Amino acid sequence: MNPTLPGALTARFLVLLGLLAGALGARPAAAQFFRNPLRRVLRRDTAGLGRVLARPAAYRVQILYTRIRRDAAGAPHFRSYGYRLRPREYFYPASTVKLPTTALALARLRALGAQVPGLAFDSPMLTDSAFAGQTRVRRDTSAAGGRPTVANYVRKVLLVSDNDAFNRLYEFVGPGALNAELRRLGLRRSRIVGRLSVGDGPPGSLHTNPVDFYADTACRRLLYRQPAAYWAGPVPHWRLRGTAVGRGHLEGGALVPAPLDLSGKNIFPLRDQQRALRAILFPETLPARQRLALAPADYALLRTAMAEAPAHSPRPRYDAAHYPATYAKFLLGGGGQAALPPGVRVYNKIGQAYGFLIDNAYVTDAARGVEFLLSAVVYVNADGVLNDDKYEYDGIGFPFLRELGRRVYEAERRRKQP
Repeated sequence: MNPTLPGALTARFLVLLGLLAGALGARPAAAQFFRNPLRRVLRRDTAGLGRVLARPAAYRVQILYTRIRRDAAGAPHFRSYGYRLRPREYFYPASTVKLPTTALALARLRALGAQVPGLAFDSPMLTDSAFAGQTRVRRDTSAAGGRPTVANYVRKVLLVSDNDAFNRLYEFVGPGALNAELRRLGLRRSRIVGRLSVGDGPPGSLHTNPVDFYADTACRRLLYRQPAAYWAGPVPHWRLRGTAVGRGHLEGGALVPAPLDLSGKNIFPLRDQQRALRAILFPETLPARQRLALAPADYALLRTAMAEAPAHSPRPRYDAAHYPATYAKFLLGGGGQAALPPGVRVYNKIGQAYGFLIDNAYVTDAARGVEFLLSAVVYVNADGVLNDDKYEYDGIGFPFLRELGRRVYEAERRRKQP
């Protein structure tokens, strides 16, 4: 026997360890890889995600995953992990801006209600017009009393992402108050400066309609009148990359061989989106000065509508054939492509426009002790032309988000096992 052999092996082993440690020290990104559970989830099996993750820059992928740990008192604690988070890389937020707008509409109404007895989120709300392009609303057949209300608008926004409902809440709160409140809530890289799906832009986007609230559905007794208003700004502005999107766009049916300039549109980066979600679901975890001024009934309205399947809604009512249970669930549900796993509830807000797909979600499975936050964006527009309705939502975008949600959920289930 060679008595020096074990020592030699140990020495060689220590040398290898030193080389490995040096390699990792010289490559902090590699060390970060092993500390980031999101990257391990994405690497585990690339069959379902590989097409997109092979070219993440082309698909403009960004992912923010937040683990939630409960302490002995049940208080939640958060730790976030990112994949290709680019706060200065623009993506069009589409309908995700509706989430803070619904909450701030309820907060504004709550503040007014403290001064106007009887004013509540189910008070009839009639919208008039006072500027070019504005429209009136006096009836809403989807509401219980046949009249529009803030509560019914909120439910329409969160159940099926109704654009007109959002526009009415935007007009009620107004862009000036909206953006001031976004800053107060700590959403300092966000702005909401226009209606959706009506070609809105300045100066019309900065003019808001007159709104009246009544005590009864017959609209005989006026409770509160809000006159038309104009916000002179200044509109928040940041220097972002990628606001010129695509290689061409359709305008009036004709192809314009130039990118579509989105620099004046709404901005809502992933970190701000997830913070807005926390403000609604976990308000106690944020500083008191950055919380929403809402009552328990307001939080209940928001949370119920965020998680409810459209067909289960008593008012407004939706046909399951046109609005499947996961219609507004991109992560795990694929926008109606798949059912949620048994016992899973998703509180979220999605966005879909110009080839961008976004979901900002809180996923919970109470029976298995699983809960986490997951927000993601992907861009699918192979021909590079915007407004042509030729986007790879069904073939690439929805499957990617569905699989991403499934992977993270399964990883959380494994992590929660004894």
